[in-house]
Amino acid sequence: MIAQSLLPEISHEYANTRKLLELVPFDKFDWKPHERSMVLGKLAIHIANIPGWCKIILGADATDVTVPPFPPANFTNLQELLGRFDENVADAKAALTDRPDAELVKVWSLKRGEHTIVTLPKVAALRTFAVSHVIHHRAQLQVYLRMLDIPVPGFYGPSADGI
Repeated sequence: MIAQSLLPEISHEYANTRKLLELVPFDKFDWKPHERSMVLGKLAIHIANIPGWCKIILGADATDVTVPPFPPANFTNLQELLGRFDENVADAKAALTDRPDAELVKVWSLKRGEHTIVTLPKVAALRTFAVSHVIHHRAQLQVYLRMLDIPVPGFYGPSADGI
């Protein structure tokens, strides 16, 4: 029951996220709005990888951030980035489909070596690291695109760009 209630939310938010990733100008992958900001390409790659956290969270009781969870991203074009995102979304949905409630209420921990950063029920970890996290960085990407004069779509109604 928990998985069936979470899947529509994930599907909706990831579909909105893909709309925004489609607008990323690959020729500006090294651009950043401020010296302390992440470069556009790194942000886009991070967003493309976030759905992969569903499979990671559901596949183990703990994850160590000192071990890179995703393969290196040496994309040569936007389609490769979108392909990574689509693959991670498909894996997320497959990992969640038909997952019993008993598994989703088990705890999961995010660790840095021996240090535990956070421990949450898996369903809460999914909402935090796979849904809220993508929404947060999607908003960041919207600001980047606006600064590059790229109109952005609205996700819960029309945007100021009329899209």
